[in-house]
Amino acid sequence: MKITIAKDAGYCFGVRDAVNIAYDSAEKYGDVYMLGSIVHNEKVVNDLKNAGTKIVRSLDDVPKESPILFRAHGTVPKLWDEAKEKKMNIIDATCPLVYEIHQEVKKLAKDGRRIIVVGDHGHDEVIAIANQVENAIVISSPKEALKLKKMKKAGVVSQSTQAIENVQDIINILMTKVFDLHFVNTICFPTKRNHEQIKDMAKINDIMIIIGSFTSANSNRLTQLSLAINSQSFQVTDSKDLKPKWFKNKDNIGISAGASTPDYLIKDVKDTIENIYKEKLWDKVPTKLKLA
Repeated sequence: MKITIAKDAGYCFGVRDAVNIAYDSAEKYGDVYMLGSIVHNEKVVNDLKNAGTKIVRSLDDVPKESPILFRAHGTVPKLWDEAKEKKMNIIDATCPLVYEIHQEVKKLAKDGRRIIVVGDHGHDEVIAIANQVENAIVISSPKEALKLKKMKKAGVVSQSTQAIENVQDIINILMTKVFDLHFVNTICFPTKRNHEQIKDMAKINDIMIIIGSFTSANSNRLTQLSLAINSQSFQVTDSKDLKPKWFKNKDNIGISAGASTPDYLIKDVKDTIENIYKEKLWDKVPTKLKLA
């Protein structure tokens, strides 16, 4: 039995920095407030809650003099303006690569282009990107791109964790819809790297385990990419989701994890898989409870 963990599995630098900022802020101020979860991982959110971070629905819910932390995914300009107007202590944990997308969108808009964002509807990052300008269009699939009306001039960016295949398919369609199209490839390099790694690993391993919350777009995307190559690909939130039967007659196990998955969860999954093999748990039949 051989277990291989993707070289760059787990936290990307943007998420790691944001989480560290949250911990440092909680230690410094006692409490720190966030509008929603800092990242899409329930384990991380719970760990931070225990450290002193609190999730609120609006800036009005933040006690006076307490800091507000703006999350890794980015924040809409309206909230920035409101927080500055209230003279709040803003702690900015926005991923630098997401911030770069905001700047690219503004440049494209200044050039008189209608902005199109390739991304998941309702995702925090996509909402923040689209809100950098007026009347941005969000497209998540080639099917949606086909419904788009023709236009003269447009600028296209993508959510940082999109799969390049989806973006390419959409761009090919947009080229038939837009006379003057300017595309800026804003898929972040950690995403590109992780996608390439999981594609390679899915080819050579008997089974793939992807660790990440099902609320995490990038974790779900890793699973989809792996499944397209290896049908024995399974997504888990932690070691408790592992099923011993998955590993029967499997010699090579690959493990990857979403960008919001902490290191300790990856280690716990690896250790649990090793124990499954050591004890041959796939052969253990649970004892049926006797009815009284």
